[in-house]
Amino acid sequence: MTTLVTGATGFVGNHVVRQLLSEGDSVRVLVRPSSNLKALEGLAVEPAEGDLRDTASLESAMSGVRRVFHVAADYRLWAQNPGEIYESNVEGTRRLLEIAGRVGVERVVYTSTVATIAVPRHGASLPNEETRADISQMIGHYKRSKLLAEQEAEKAAAAGIPVVIVNPTAPVGPGDWKPTPTGRIIVDFLNGKMPAYVDTGLNLVAVEDVARGHLLAAEKGRAGQRYILGNRNMTLKQILDAIAPIAHRSAPRVRLPHAVALAAGYADEIFSRIVGREPQIPVEGVKMSRHRMFVSSDRAERELGYQPSSVEAALERAVDWYQRHGYVRGHGAAKEVAFARRGGPARAA
Repeated sequence: MTTLVTGATGFVGNHVVRQLLSEGDSVRVLVRPSSNLKALEGLAVEPAEGDLRDTASLESAMSGVRRVFHVAADYRLWAQNPGEIYESNVEGTRRLLEIAGRVGVERVVYTSTVATIAVPRHGASLPNEETRADISQMIGHYKRSKLLAEQEAEKAAAAGIPVVIVNPTAPVGPGDWKPTPTGRIIVDFLNGKMPAYVDTGLNLVAVEDVARGHLLAAEKGRAGQRYILGNRNMTLKQILDAIAPIAHRSAPRVRLPHAVALAAGYADEIFSRIVGREPQIPVEGVKMSRHRMFVSSDRAERELGYQPSSVEAALERAVDWYQRHGYVRGHGAAKEVAFARRGGPARAA
């Protein structure tokens, strides 16, 4: 069985590749000409050069493929040209699904995000796959693009294309090269750059569990259905308290008002425009933090047999990996961090 994975150089996508290989799959990976393939070193994969924006390269990559894991996305909370995000995430997904239907792929697993589900709502029950959001509830271009792309996947399923949607929460663990926004929280804490915290919350999950959930969705998922791949709802304070004993650091005790964090974000954005760099405190990220992104992953557990593992163990693996790869002062090799900052394999997932 030949399986195509997009976003294979990214955090989640790379773990999907590794689990597919461990099960004996023949894996083809879609990589851009500019992709840094360090994350794929030592893996027996077949690279197919192409881009989600190029129909011909997608058709070539899907030739002879039975399954597709579409993990790739342009994951940026700030972009000088937001249209690039929509072109990759929305039009690229629509293009890939059209080709998948045309060539008769047996199963497509589309990686969406919990952001399309974890929206503010009234009532005591947690948001789940039945929670429907609209574009007005999406903060920023990334979230809007992912909601629109998810809708493309649902349209494709309604048209008979066998696509299953998975909605990962906030994955943590080894191999987070960029790192992701959640990974940045961990790295900043490890480097003593987090003297205070904001009142927000995430659903944390081991990245290996997210990858396993993708394979379960391909095997047991129902076409057109969404499956949240998550584990534990935790406030940011609880997350930092869990990392503290692992890192041998004290967790911050001062809670930063959202208004102060937002003001810092706007100031950083103005300064970034002047000096021509990406903001270190994305305003969209600060706005998102006003809402605790708590959800329930009961459907995946019930229908797919999804069984998430220890969050504490995942945090330990993440801390160890960041230390060994030079993300923490006094640990590892600085060249690994330089690789990630050059746009290493992270943006693909």
